[in-house]
Amino acid sequence: MQKEILRSIENIEIYPIISLLIFVIFFVSMFWWVIRADKGYIDKMKEMPLKDELQKDKSYENV
Repeated sequence: MQKEILRSIENIEIYPIISLLIFVIFFVSMFWWVIRADKGYIDKMKEMPLKDELQKDKSYENV
């Protein structure tokens, strides 16, 4: 039944191709961004969770 419904939709064969293109373009662009990203920015982002915990600990001491 589902196959018959899908076959009745016109131009449905283009949707898997579009989905694959979106998927590939997204991951290629993310890979390109990771390669080209500034190393200083990456190091800053890498240290943020640790610095955030330290700031939370200090703020709890003040309360």
